[in-house]
Amino acid sequence: MNLVIDIGNTCTKLVAFEDGEPIEEKRIENDEPQKMKDFCKKFSFERGIYSSVIDLSRQFVDIIISLPFSMMELQPGVTDIPIINKYKTPHTLGSDRLAAVIGANYLNPQSNILIIDIGTCVTYDFINASGEYLGGNISPGPTMRIKALNKFTARLPIIERSGSIPEIGTSTETAIRSGIMNGIRYEIEGYISKFSVKYPGLFIYLTGGVDINLHIPEKMRIFANKFIVPIGLNRILEYNNE
Repeated sequence: MNLVIDIGNTCTKLVAFEDGEPIEEKRIENDEPQKMKDFCKKFSFERGIYSSVIDLSRQFVDIIISLPFSMMELQPGVTDIPIINKYKTPHTLGSDRLAAVIGANYLNPQSNILIIDIGTCVTYDFINASGEYLGGNISPGPTMRIKALNKFTARLPIIERSGSIPEIGTSTETAIRSGIMNGIRYEIEGYISKFSVKYPGLFIYLTGGVDINLHIPEKMRIFANKFIVPIGLNRILEYNNE
């Protein structure tokens, strides 16, 4: 069995893999790494992998390396990976973005794939049918946009992300929420439309912690998969142990 640790901006995701399949997931806060040990007691892990998009505390790293099985770290630009990375600055590539394209390529080899991750940021990453990662784009996520409107204006308030999202806002609260959430939706739909024209038969994976109600033709091959990053990390682990 394998342990995958995906450390994001807001929380850490622990996923147990058996025979290449995720069988259990646990989320913990980034300031409570000791809970990793409790999760590990439930399984007989043989090896593991971790990646992080934040700078880890010494305590966090010490707990990872003290686990009773070998752990490897995904280091973009350093770790061997089963795809061709054409990103011009591979060492600066987010480990979550790299793992996501590897996971998508593992699930659908020899396919053109667009991966959209909606979380703290909204990221768009593309890997072609030849297994070449060509790059992607990064956009602010909904919470970041809400905070930016408050910070850079004199009177716009912080609002809750969840709530009514009319087509046209009828109050300052709904104007902000609708502007942000509908804006992200239109942005995503625009990317999907453009890539689908350029790459017929395109596969699209949606992941991340934010739900967006997209208006997409049913004929498009769109899949929601919350495990796309862990699947990629597990694939990297297996690749480095083959």
